[in-house]
Amino acid sequence: MRISILATLAALLLTAGIACYAQPTGLVQNPSARLNLSLNGPWKTIVDPYQAGYYDFHLNPLRDGGLGADRVPANKSDRLELTFLPNANTLQVPGDWNTQKLEFLWYEGTIWYKREFDYAKKPGRRLFLWFGAANYQAIVFLNGQKLGQHEGGFTPFQFEVTGAVRNGANAVIVKVDDQRHADAVPPAMTDWWNYGGLTRDVKLIDVPDTFIQDYFVQLEKGSLNRIAGWVRLDGSQKRQRVSIRVPESGASTTVDTDANGYAHFAFNATLTPWSPENPKLYDVSVEAESDRVQDRIGFRTIETSGQKILLNGKPVFLRGVSIHAEAPFRAGRVFSEADARVLLTWAKELGCNFVRLAHYPHDEVMTRMADQMGLLVWSEVPVYWAIQWENPAAYANAERQLTEMITRDHNRASIVFWSMANETPLGDARLKFLASMAAKARELDSTRLITAATLVHYSDPTTITVDDPLGQYLDVLGCNEYIGWYDGPPSKADNIVFKTVYDKPMVVSEFGGEAPYGRHGDEDTAWTEEFQANVYRHQIPMLRKIPFLQGMTAWILMDFRCPRRPLAGIQDYYNRKGLLSDRGEKKQAYYVLRDYYRSLAAR
Repeated sequence: MRISILATLAALLLTAGIACYAQPTGLVQNPSARLNLSLNGPWKTIVDPYQAGYYDFHLNPLRDGGLGADRVPANKSDRLELTFLPNANTLQVPGDWNTQKLEFLWYEGTIWYKREFDYAKKPGRRLFLWFGAANYQAIVFLNGQKLGQHEGGFTPFQFEVTGAVRNGANAVIVKVDDQRHADAVPPAMTDWWNYGGLTRDVKLIDVPDTFIQDYFVQLEKGSLNRIAGWVRLDGSQKRQRVSIRVPESGASTTVDTDANGYAHFAFNATLTPWSPENPKLYDVSVEAESDRVQDRIGFRTIETSGQKILLNGKPVFLRGVSIHAEAPFRAGRVFSEADARVLLTWAKELGCNFVRLAHYPHDEVMTRMADQMGLLVWSEVPVYWAIQWENPAAYANAERQLTEMITRDHNRASIVFWSMANETPLGDARLKFLASMAAKARELDSTRLITAATLVHYSDPTTITVDDPLGQYLDVLGCNEYIGWYDGPPSKADNIVFKTVYDKPMVVSEFGGEAPYGRHGDEDTAWTEEFQANVYRHQIPMLRKIPFLQGMTAWILMDFRCPRRPLAGIQDYYNRKGLLSDRGEKKQAYYVLRDYYRSLAAR
């Protein structure tokens, strides 16, 4: 029904003379393992705050394609304004524009990117132009022709360009607009820096005419010795025999795909379960008659039993910390393995076995590094604060981002939670929206747990009750609370008890206080390391008393840039709740939490 409605709408738009742009195609799983041409590096740029390269002065799209048409002056008298000059300024891709040039630090708007490349086409091959992420809206052109557009700043997208790529010289142009909007996901108000640009890898992926488009290879839910999943082919020869092999374990199976290129499989395997203590990864091959792809995959189970979380059938307590995708030392968006390794190493040194990747999908380098290093992961879509719950377009946007997040990472053993939202206000429309999101997540991946970071309330002055109606749709309850910072003095935590109406485990997904590294005073003086450490000293005994608590993620590992934090000389447009500074300097609260996590790990 949805497809037919969309098709009808597209036809009506075309009949009315309104442009109906292509949407990105289904993602190629594991693009780094495919034959590809990296388009990273310097891209020519044009800063276009009024979007003059796309709209005329009546805000109608330019009929000639504007900057996307990639026209050059026809002769020396041609007064062409919308063109990339040979000496155009450049920006590095991947990378946000805010931290590459000082004048762009606060810039929100449009920047056009252009990259030229040569390519020798091969018969029987298909090509996809793939973007790791572009914040926030991207409109993509190749050789002067519009390919389509994508909305959402943190998930990958691609376009098939088999017929559009030329032998020899080619040029890709991308209009990237990071302006915030009330109807966007996330909406206009957030609590992190709005880093704009082509913030993750860009590549041209080369695959056979019929290729392995996606696959899901994980343990069957509840089983430690049976792999179950599916494979999907795309192309003209969808009926093929496909083998799935885990050579180290000696396990394999062969299936035949149907007319849609799909096949389900299940087979027994003797495996060492993946865990934080032993993050065992296996080489896995998926081989069709026309294509073959390899991946590194860990196998583990995650489930709940009453108020317990079970990893590989055994109770686990999640010793965690939240992390923003903010690069250490240099600031800006994380996009490299080096950045990911530093952040996750800091989490491991803190004593963590768990990280919450807030408040949006992080780069794939983070989840793959978590696989390698043995950190369980909470992965989240940016359904954040004041979403337009009754707006169908906002829901469609959120569901698409959820789908892209799960599609990219559904083979990552480290990810145990898909999170639907953070700190969203109660209401019937919100509940319907998030219940539908949870149902979609379960449809896409039934092997992981569903959560969300909710707000809680006091049922009396000393009792916090966890009874958000959303809880009925979650496997694990998330709870953000800031006793000692936004909610009373640190000592208030001493008399607080938690209750819940649900027989489910809970993770306290945020708690903490704020202090710049090196600012000192007594423990009653706000904005000092001593005050922040005192918040933690009172929080930990309170959290230990919660009978249904099965984990926590302190807010936050490292200080991060934030326009909502202007306090001069203290915040200076940073959220200073980090246990470490953005330079990796450890605050006093770091040691309080580290010692507690070490005591838990020693049990």
